[in-house]
Amino acid sequence: MTDERFEVTRQVAASPGEVFAQLTDPQGHVRIDSSGMLQWAEGEPVTAVGDTFVVHMDREALGDLPMGKYDVTVIITRYEEDAAIEWTISGTIQPPIKHLYGYVLRPHEGGTLVTSYYDWSRIEPRYRGAVNFPIIPEAGLKATLGILARTVEKH
Repeated sequence: MTDERFEVTRQVAASPGEVFAQLTDPQGHVRIDSSGMLQWAEGEPVTAVGDTFVVHMDREALGDLPMGKYDVTVIITRYEEDAAIEWTISGTIQPPIKHLYGYVLRPHEGGTLVTSYYDWSRIEPRYRGAVNFPIIPEAGLKATLGILARTVEKH
């Protein structure tokens, strides 16, 4: 980890395939979001690098910027079935900021070790200092992993 990237890991009592199904489904992103910004999504489950879907956002959940409701296009930048998925977004702010979100999945003791990361090390120079990074705090990633576990684990 660097000062422009962090990651959190959690054991989830579900197979990598079950976890990956949530992460490739646009509605899965909304279901597990802890920020409150993701309202709903449109698009088909992703299957490859370059696939996209649209997420309808509400920035009022964070209260950091007066953006209100807006849309972003999620662009898949890494796709390894049942093992890893990563994306960036394009939206209201242009050119895109180029921050990355992702998950790495590893089978582990009756389930999956899920690592979630947020990386803003490659953002456009014009956004450094203009937008406060990280946009999502480390605690937000931890909370999202908790919601993911609650969503995919069978009790």
